[in-house]
Amino acid sequence: MSLTYPSWKRWLLAVLLVLPLQLSFAADVVDRQVLNGLASDSNEDRSKAITALGLLSTPGAAAVLAALGDGNVLITSDGTVLLARNREQALNPATGEIIAPPSDAQPLTLNNRLRRALQSALASSELFSPHPNIRLAAAQRLQKEADPSRASVIERALNLEKDPAIKRALEVALASAALKSPEPSVRRNAVMALGDSKNAAFKPALLGLVTANSAGQFNESDDSVRTAAKKALAQIEQHQTLVSWVGNIFFGVSLGSVLLLAALGLAITFGLMGVINMAHGELLMIGAYATYIVQSLFKQWLPGWIDWYVLAALPVAFLMTALVGMALERTVIRWLYGRPLETLLATWGISLMLMQAVRSIFGAQNVEVANPSWMSGGITILGDLTLSYNRLVIIGFAFCIVVAVWLVLNFTRLGLFVRAITQNRRMADCVGVPTGRIDMLAFGLGSGIAGLAGVALSQLSNVGPDLGRGYIVDSFMVVVLGGVGQLAGTVVAALGLGVLNKIIEPFWGAVIAKIAILLFIVLFVQKRPQGLFAPKGRSAE
Repeated sequence: MSLTYPSWKRWLLAVLLVLPLQLSFAADVVDRQVLNGLASDSNEDRSKAITALGLLSTPGAAAVLAALGDGNVLITSDGTVLLARNREQALNPATGEIIAPPSDAQPLTLNNRLRRALQSALASSELFSPHPNIRLAAAQRLQKEADPSRASVIERALNLEKDPAIKRALEVALASAALKSPEPSVRRNAVMALGDSKNAAFKPALLGLVTANSAGQFNESDDSVRTAAKKALAQIEQHQTLVSWVGNIFFGVSLGSVLLLAALGLAITFGLMGVINMAHGELLMIGAYATYIVQSLFKQWLPGWIDWYVLAALPVAFLMTALVGMALERTVIRWLYGRPLETLLATWGISLMLMQAVRSIFGAQNVEVANPSWMSGGITILGDLTLSYNRLVIIGFAFCIVVAVWLVLNFTRLGLFVRAITQNRRMADCVGVPTGRIDMLAFGLGSGIAGLAGVALSQLSNVGPDLGRGYIVDSFMVVVLGGVGQLAGTVVAALGLGVLNKIIEPFWGAVIAKIAILLFIVLFVQKRPQGLFAPKGRSAE
């Protein structure tokens, strides 16, 4: 008895094994007629050939387009198109053979017209890429081109696509291409789809449909399409208004969080001791430079942990600025209690000394403090608005600091003494509260919080000797508006001023917004000198 397969089974097995290879090979080769257009001397024929390659969803066509972009397409004297791999090898995309390039082969040079055609063709070809990010980017590019000749390839990609986000982008691209359809119903459906996308990039195309020319004639002849275009424009404008308001509120809360961090320490020192500390901005600067030093140490000694240098910078900045603040209180400020004008002048001089010291050590130029990877990028909401991670982290960090300060002031012995001195310094001194030591510790606490604010500011703006100048006036405005020594008032005032500033800016500009806020605070304080939250039981000094 024979153990071999019958002959027909052997032939069937051979066909099954060879057929996938043949199909793969067929997918890799490109129609010779399409390639002949590239070998033509006419730029018109070459442009059509490039467009035809973009409409093919085969790996071979994608390889030809990629070679065109890299300048690796060779044309022989007999009109054969080759893809150069190196000096000794070239691929014939019509046959799949690898041959030695002839000596007469010349590279195909692209002019601006052919480059534009190549970009469009690459976008069509990339719709079938195995990488989702490439497919999404290609679909978004095709949305802007509105080329009806690409409708078939977009439909083919749409039928094969599984990713919901990419499918949505392809549907919008297909609608954009359908705007030039001869059928009014197709154009109307396309306009409705563009309106549902709420993408502001389609406003010019939609406006073109509802705008009359000099002769009073509309570019779009069908009334139903124009009506749909007006509704689509209204949808997009409503969405853009919503995005604008949400964005202004987010950036206002972000600015308010920065002001809160900058003013929180000042609220403690100003509320407790009545010291007008003009050097508070320079304490923010010291905290930012402490962050820069920690980053430099991590780069040199712990490069694998560089993403976590910000966490290490927090205690370093707090301790450094707290020690500087306590040293200032013990050497200068303690002799000036009860004389606010003298404290203003003295701390202003100290601020100049601190800035000059930083210039002498680090130089007058800004230093680079980079965001760690987990604070880079952002979250996209509402289609157009990106909430950056660094601002989201700083908003959360600011509220964590507020909670920590509230716990210290309400549930620690230091907080008890601080509240007692704030309400009645003389009585607290009479009952044995060490007011001198509490003043030093409270000033150190406020200065340490300023250092933490400097860490946050280093993640948003440039770090330089003048960093603190931009926040000292705003910090005092927050403290005065919120109520001297009032934690809740400081929070409300900081967030309120931040949001109000960002809402006014788009209408009047940044400078007028600052002036308007200053006038508002002046008028508010005239009617309510104690601020939003009046201090309770505070005695006159």
